[in-house]
Amino acid sequence: MTMRTLLTAAAIISSAGFGVSQSPVSHHSFHSSVAPLALSNADAQLSEALASLDQEASPLPPEAWAKADPADSLYRLAREALSRGDYKRAAEIFRRIPERYPQSAYAGQALYYEAFALYRSGGDDDLRTARDRLNQLNQRFPAIAKKDGALLQTRVCGELAKRGDESCAASITTTAGGGSDDSGGETPPTRAGSQGRNCSPDADEDSDDRIAALNALLQMDADQAMPILQKILARRDACSVALRRKAVFLVSQKRTDQTANILMSVARGDPDQEVREQAVFWLSQVPGSTGLLEEILKGNGDESIKDKALFALSQQNEPRSQEILRDFAGRENENSDLREKAIFWLGQRHGTENTEFLRGLYSRLTNSDLKEKILFSLSQQKGAGNEQWLMNIAVNPKEDIELRKKALFWAGQSGVPISEMSKLYDRMGDSEMREQVIFVLSQRQRDPAAMDKLFDIAKTEKDPELRKKAIFWLGQSRDPRVQQFLIDLINR
Repeated sequence: MTMRTLLTAAAIISSAGFGVSQSPVSHHSFHSSVAPLALSNADAQLSEALASLDQEASPLPPEAWAKADPADSLYRLAREALSRGDYKRAAEIFRRIPERYPQSAYAGQALYYEAFALYRSGGDDDLRTARDRLNQLNQRFPAIAKKDGALLQTRVCGELAKRGDESCAASITTTAGGGSDDSGGETPPTRAGSQGRNCSPDADEDSDDRIAALNALLQMDADQAMPILQKILARRDACSVALRRKAVFLVSQKRTDQTANILMSVARGDPDQEVREQAVFWLSQVPGSTGLLEEILKGNGDESIKDKALFALSQQNEPRSQEILRDFAGRENENSDLREKAIFWLGQRHGTENTEFLRGLYSRLTNSDLKEKILFSLSQQKGAGNEQWLMNIAVNPKEDIELRKKALFWAGQSGVPISEMSKLYDRMGDSEMREQVIFVLSQRQRDPAAMDKLFDIAKTEKDPELRKKAIFWLGQSRDPRVQQFLIDLINR
């Protein structure tokens, strides 16, 4: 999975969970763990992105193709060792091929894969030897070096740079910068070896030595890395879009006094929409960025940027971030979809202030979609008395019938006792609400009391439509009594 995919997935999750409060239509339509899963999945995506930026799978060399070649058997042995992850053994065997058989058809591939195996082995001496082998590859087999060697050399040099090799640090700086955009936005001169480069913003990071160089910057000292990253972010040429997207993430990982301001500058001024969105998204990981995120929400920026700002605020641990979310959720002039998301994130942070705010906001709203999101958000706050609050909404005849049904559903999902649901069914005169109670009971199949009530409704309810509903949901359950009940019903 590429870094861009990880970033996109993590950012998209900032919108996850907002559809879960649609009207329930089947026995498996909803689950109260949807929202917590959205958050845990976002954390998992972030952890995956942060864990390693350069842990590509070991590529296997091409299968042996020259059976008559004197180095054919050595090549096969080396390839097998590499496939097992025995990098020391693979490097040793690959080394023998160009030494013993310099004219072999396998000599060029052997030099490259010896360097790769040494890079994977990872010792200081191994890395220096790998660099030497790649230099030899460039001299003897320039076609192979141009295709694969430059990227591997950047990765090798990146490892050496973070271990203090000054020449490699300088090389990484040059490669990552790709030439500064000092020409007023014009495309910088083409560097040697860059002919034919894919300048698309969707360029694969695993095939671009500039991206590999940026990965190496993550391991370097912030004083070295930040000036390079800022130069990259200042570029505006077509070939720098993919670089700027990656640089935004790298800046967020360099915790300096300027990190938040740099990201904010990108969010305000970068010409690429995704670069701007990612800058705001990664502010979620930068302490002290709450005030900057508030500026975004107060401005007239596009809604996708505000969306990311809401998510970023939800990840901040400062009390002020929750105040800002509450303020935004209450603004009548804001886009209702964005207000829904603010309400969702408020529901994920338990606290008296958020609970009281959402209850009070519900009473002031006229927008049924926003009210629906509050019902869901409060259902996620266990142990705050919201179960009874939801039940009060459900039994209030002045409320919209659809909101009453949703409140009843979420109350059932929040753990309202079955005995209370059963009493509600018995005293409820509205058949539509009684049908909803049946559905809520069907969602609590593991509770014997819920199944007992469904059996009772199926047997004694005078309304034939409600009896049919109860029988249907019993048929969907795994209660061992259902089979005999249905047989008795058929034979009655």
